[in-house]
Amino acid sequence: MTDQTADSRAKRNVAVLVAAQAILGAQMPMIFVIGGLAGGMLSPIACLATLPISFIVFGSMMTAPWLSPWMQRNGRKSGFFIGAAAGAIGAMISAYGLYIGSFYVLLAGSLLTGIYMSAQGFYRFAATDTASESFRPKAISYVMAGGLVSAIIGPQLNKLVQDAFVVPFLGTYLAVAALNLFGMLLFFALDLPKGTKDEPVLENAPKPRTKGELLRDPRIVVAIICAMVAYSLMNLVMTSTPLAVVGCGFTKNNANDIVSAHVLAMFVPSFFTGHLIARFGVEKIIATGLVILLFAGLVALSGVDLMNFFVALILLGVGWNFGFIGATTMLAAAHAPHERGVVQGMNDMIVFGMVTVASLASGGLMNCSGGTAVEGWNAVNLAMVPFLILAGGALIWLATQRKSA
Repeated sequence: MTDQTADSRAKRNVAVLVAAQAILGAQMPMIFVIGGLAGGMLSPIACLATLPISFIVFGSMMTAPWLSPWMQRNGRKSGFFIGAAAGAIGAMISAYGLYIGSFYVLLAGSLLTGIYMSAQGFYRFAATDTASESFRPKAISYVMAGGLVSAIIGPQLNKLVQDAFVVPFLGTYLAVAALNLFGMLLFFALDLPKGTKDEPVLENAPKPRTKGELLRDPRIVVAIICAMVAYSLMNLVMTSTPLAVVGCGFTKNNANDIVSAHVLAMFVPSFFTGHLIARFGVEKIIATGLVILLFAGLVALSGVDLMNFFVALILLGVGWNFGFIGATTMLAAAHAPHERGVVQGMNDMIVFGMVTVASLASGGLMNCSGGTAVEGWNAVNLAMVPFLILAGGALIWLATQRKSA
């Protein structure tokens, strides 16, 4: 099969995945805006306000190790259907938790929502399954660009539904359930490999490397570290943002608009990130992303005016885009096709494990590290520094490894 033929099929899949990212992905900014606020409303301890978001990320971390091999055996489509179904059920359970005023039922629904979040994370890998090597970074970028529409749909829809019922935020979770049920219909249009379950086992078939062997590959290790840092820092700051915005005297609608600007900034660069990677190399784009994340923290620390929130969160989104898409591209090129189930599952388990820690720390830093919202917000942004040093050091180490090789 020629690259042109393969990419014709890949472009069709990318179009479907872009639509899925736009429609189904709209639920994530909706939940991230109200998750901490709903948690603060029901939580018995203020420090645990962001626990519903932490449970989503924890559910994603626990899902990746089994969902990735499942899709390797049974095909991506089945995994995507599982994710959307879990998202719908989780949203309904969370809505019920709000209705009866139970923090723990809200957490149970959040945990199931994590299955959807994990499945969504594999959209970017599915884009590469039928793409040629030259089209892969562009395919990843285009799928991530679908988040541009979700950044508009999610927060604006949330404005309409968050106060639609007497119980605050109940309408948000009901709308999220509807998005999942509608969006899963898109997956019928995907033309992806059906998996290895029914393929004959060949005597000379290559065996995937063990996890230990994979983690001794410098490019895999650095790709995982950079993805982990980019995603964790984005989550750390974004999770606290609605609490900080409201705590500094602004409104819930201000928080929706800031998160909308942030999510737009996460995905707008995707239209050209793949081209930049192809031109300048993946390491330089990841490094640029880390520098932009650093500037996001500096802007946040410089003040708590509404414009500071907007600029800091926009920079946070762009930095995440360069760092995460760059790391995803590096990882996709560092393993063989028959290793993808192990590598991608391991990557997402590690990445979302750290994101879980970041989201847990976010609520503690924001609500329990100082007497005011400003002090908590400053603590959140100062916490970015050691992680940026870690990722920057990993890129420098990779460069030295290449020179010595």
